[in-house]
Amino acid sequence: MILLMLTLFESSAAIEDSSIDFGDFFKGPLPGKFLQLLGLLALSRLGIYIPLGGVNGEAFVGNLDQNSILSTLDTFSGGGIGRLGICSLGIVPFINAQIVFQLLAQVYPKLQDLQKKEGEAGRKKILQYTRYASVGFAIVQAIGQVFYLRPYVNDFSTEWVVSSVTLLTLGSVLTTYIGERISDLKLGNGTSLLIFTSIISYLPASFGRTTAEALQEGNYTGLATIVVSFLLLVLGIVYVQEAERKIPLNYASRYTSKAGGLQKSAYLPFKVNSAGVMPIIFSTSSLALPATLARFTGISALKNVAFALNPGGSFYLPTNILLIAFFNYYYTFLQLDPDDVSEQLKRQGASIPLVRPGKSTAVFIKTVLGRISVLGSAFLAVLAAGPAVVEQITHLTAFRGFAGTSVLILVGCATDTARKVQAEIISQKYKNIEFYELDKYDP
Repeated sequence: MILLMLTLFESSAAIEDSSIDFGDFFKGPLPGKFLQLLGLLALSRLGIYIPLGGVNGEAFVGNLDQNSILSTLDTFSGGGIGRLGICSLGIVPFINAQIVFQLLAQVYPKLQDLQKKEGEAGRKKILQYTRYASVGFAIVQAIGQVFYLRPYVNDFSTEWVVSSVTLLTLGSVLTTYIGERISDLKLGNGTSLLIFTSIISYLPASFGRTTAEALQEGNYTGLATIVVSFLLLVLGIVYVQEAERKIPLNYASRYTSKAGGLQKSAYLPFKVNSAGVMPIIFSTSSLALPATLARFTGISALKNVAFALNPGGSFYLPTNILLIAFFNYYYTFLQLDPDDVSEQLKRQGASIPLVRPGKSTAVFIKTVLGRISVLGSAFLAVLAAGPAVVEQITHLTAFRGFAGTSVLILVGCATDTARKVQAEIISQKYKNIEFYELDKYDP
């Protein structure tokens, strides 16, 4: 992980600031921060290897690969669900709580005011509410996981249920706490880094199984195809993640010392994939819903629907693409409200050339975001469908880290950490600048 981060850091630093070299990394607090980061990440992994007692792990793992949603969550937890560790819930309850509060902020005025008008104090309040909600989500998900494990438990009793739910909830709370401490280091988002570490830790074993399958069948061409496809996927994600739609802006009056006068123009950047990985996660959860309902209700119609929507089913791919497009469109406008952006531009004295301020600007931004969401949806659909297509071509089971969701998280987290490291080094260099003592030159 460190090598990947440093490689990305060096390449980005070389492009953006040629004065930064590798030695600058060791001239400040960065080595100590990285040691703390590695220690916290190692601590988050310990709970994965402490299993719940009284469960037939071998039988559960054999059933795990047949459940797409559990396989995805198992990847995010670094194999914690498959190992039945006490920290197998990981950071997922906290992510669910964040999603809920993002949605509530769009319909609940008080939460909107906390986010937009009360600054840092408001964001801290929302974070505190999110922590409380994450504990509730952890309890609910722990209960669901415990009852899902019922067929594999040797002695399913009330005492075992209570103790297991308590351990799983405490494991989730500990993981969330570690994620916040990682964020305090300002080397990246703690939640993303925890998921990053989980996926990275799962890659060697998963890739080893794919390699063993290829060697056993003598399918060397298929293995090479998977490796090349994975590298191309990473390059494609980097390109799209850095792509922006820049809308030019004119300011009524803004002074800039470089030009020696009024700054006449700037731009408003919109990411092509501003929704990130969330549409894929929402789509995966929606596709798993019929199977979950069929399991608890036993309705034959739901079983048929669940079979058709499972990976490899007749309706899986088209339904997945449509759901990704819908959630991407919705989440893009959830993050960027055209009316709000238009109002902020008006307050700053900025305007888009040939577009009137106010309602016309909001309509223009909405049109641009709608077109961007189409490109983002196509990109995410390729990520979602890529592994299935590669498996059909190579006749091999693609390793779990090959999934578009995993690669998108890996690339996004690594590039974000690289930027944070570069900013830290630049900041440290400015702090070390020695200014002339002007008193020596006073007459």
